[in-house]
Amino acid sequence: MKIRTVEHFIREVFVSLKRNNWMSFASIGTVAVSLLILGMFLIVVLNLNKMAASLESQVQISVYLQDDLKQKDIDRIEGKIKDFQGIETITYIDKDKALERFKDRLGDQKFLLTALGDTNPLPNAFEVTVQRPDFVKTLSESISQIEGVESAKFGQDVVEHLFDLTRMVRLFGLGIMLVLAGATVFIISNTIRLTVFARRKEIAIMKYVGATDWFIRWPFLLEGMVLGFFGGAIATIILRSSYSAVTARVYDTLTFLPLIPEYPFLNYISLAILVSGTFIGALGSTISLKRFLKV
Repeated sequence: MKIRTVEHFIREVFVSLKRNNWMSFASIGTVAVSLLILGMFLIVVLNLNKMAASLESQVQISVYLQDDLKQKDIDRIEGKIKDFQGIETITYIDKDKALERFKDRLGDQKFLLTALGDTNPLPNAFEVTVQRPDFVKTLSESISQIEGVESAKFGQDVVEHLFDLTRMVRLFGLGIMLVLAGATVFIISNTIRLTVFARRKEIAIMKYVGATDWFIRWPFLLEGMVLGFFGGAIATIILRSSYSAVTARVYDTLTFLPLIPEYPFLNYISLAILVSGTFIGALGSTISLKRFLKV
């Protein structure tokens, strides 16, 4: 492509934006709002995904041992558990430590245990974490077969509901983002369509004198990309400042929530929004021109 042709295309873009300045501002604002909502949902979905992954990683198998096992039997059981593939960590909790934990959980209600006297009904146990959440069920069944193990439990109903919830969150988030991306394409394509409609006679004349489709298409394509880029830039600025404010507030009040750190997360989000805005602008322009280039 010649330099003069490129200059012509760029000049046409700025002339069109200047000629339809109010429409251009409205288009950029509308695109910015659409991409802002899209970006907000992307951030929310990614943070929910991180929270879900954090919850999944905390799923553990409680291995309760039979009473009166000797230390060598406990060591043997620990060794066999470690031999299984997919084991992340294994921690031994003797019955005294288990009772202390139980008292801490009861808090002000720990006086209820006074009826037990010096008796400790809790068993010795291992707490086992796995490398992947989907290993939990299989490993629990295998561990329960080891001689000396009373039972291996992982809260099957709770875990299965948790996995269902995390899958639903991910699928719902993906669906929402696709819908919003489609809505943004629709907005930009209609904005460009208004510009194309106003210049339909000019396009028809260019076609009659032999201009190629791509020669006609490029200025509108670039205009859509400019609208998408500037809309994405505005959305990015708002998203970055908003996320910084929200994370600062959350870290002050809800420190246990595993939010994604600002950097480099915000840089990736900003790049994704800018690229998406530019691409969606180009796509919207292509859709708008299809009808008029058939003349």
